[in-house]
Amino acid sequence: MNRAFLTKLHLVAAAFMFPAVLMFLVTGALYTWGNKGAWYESSQTVALEQPYAELDEAGLRATALEALAAADLPEPSGSSSVSGEGAEQTFSWTGARSDLSVSAGADPMSAEVALNEASVHRWLVQLHKAKGSVWFKVYATALALVLFLLVASGVVMGMQVKALRRLTVISSTVGAVAFVGFVLLG
Repeated sequence: MNRAFLTKLHLVAAAFMFPAVLMFLVTGALYTWGNKGAWYESSQTVALEQPYAELDEAGLRATALEALAAADLPEPSGSSSVSGEGAEQTFSWTGARSDLSVSAGADPMSAEVALNEASVHRWLVQLHKAKGSVWFKVYATALALVLFLLVASGVVMGMQVKALRRLTVISSTVGAVAFVGFVLLG
């Protein structure tokens, strides 16, 4: 590959992915220091047509959807799960903008739905943690590939220029040693 093509590829890929890189950099750096954003919590009691202990996963999901609609919250983008059995079962559903849990209410014909709505910062953190839709996961995977190509093309360009070759090799070696050192200290 010639250097002019690599430079243009490097520029286009970097410019296109800059917003995503910025989001991952900011959310990752803040998360490292414990700043994860806020959840706005609320709860609802939902009246049931059959006893809570008799609900299956589909019934628990329908209860969750009813509470989400009443709160005007989007359906969580992640996966759901049921733990426990009968009256002790809990339905959990996670996502980027919202998550929830459904548990037995005070009486057998009700359910308690705990709802969490993400602040903008928490929403972005949740996306960073792969809690988004399949489409965002595809986008994040493309970002990972682009970041690899940016770094690889930079190293290739550095190796192609005789005046930069030694600096490229030294920087790569020091970077590898630093990585191993920080991993071992981690």
